[in-house]
Amino acid sequence: MSQDASLFATTHWSVVVAAGDAGSPQAHEALERLCQSYWYPLYAYVRRLGRSPHDAQDLTQEFFLQLLEHGYLARADPRKGRFRSFLLVALNHFLTNEWHRAHALKRGGAFSFLSWEQCAPEERYRAEPFATENPEHLFEQRWAMTVIEQALSRLRREFIEASREQEFDALKVVLTGDRLAVPYAGLAERLSTTEAAVKMTVLRMRRRFGEVLREEVAHTVADPAEIDDELRHLLAVLAASGEA
Repeated sequence: MSQDASLFATTHWSVVVAAGDAGSPQAHEALERLCQSYWYPLYAYVRRLGRSPHDAQDLTQEFFLQLLEHGYLARADPRKGRFRSFLLVALNHFLTNEWHRAHALKRGGAFSFLSWEQCAPEERYRAEPFATENPEHLFEQRWAMTVIEQALSRLRREFIEASREQEFDALKVVLTGDRLAVPYAGLAERLSTTEAAVKMTVLRMRRRFGEVLREEVAHTVADPAEIDDELRHLLAVLAASGEA
């Protein structure tokens, strides 16, 4: 089995799609993990459509509950290859046809999928550049950033497990910012090591980050043949928004 095929066999969205209506426990867990990771792009999209913070929270919450608990997934098209594309189509369908009924259900519901106090959605939303007025563009930008954040979080956990947290925090600028703003010599001094050692660590860090990023993208597509196209698309979105 190829590396891509092995990776594809355990990706979240492929598990959901393979289960059809996500009725299996494995598919339910996979879908829940995806939703918990990628809720913010949808929340930002709903807010940019003009909904109030309170309504956007209700809508996002109920939409995910429909996916997870009420069979909404079966009424959409899970064959869409990208989880990003599937979610936006399903959300727009939900907003058009389900809002009034779902709103009434939410008022009487006791189950909460997301903890809004912990998520702090409005704190994040207030930081959004309002030059991005198009809701779809904002959705794609936040989706791309979420994929990057997921990859960085995974890579940081790997460094923590290796007792190298300080090293990661010092060098992550080479992945997320302008590395020239912090010369290698300065990074070496900060870490009490040599510039050559820093360069080698940065090389390995970038290589591993690329691998982890690819794996995160793989979680959101249903066909391994789509991984490279999706990765190129997300990086192009970030470059166009000035966040890459």
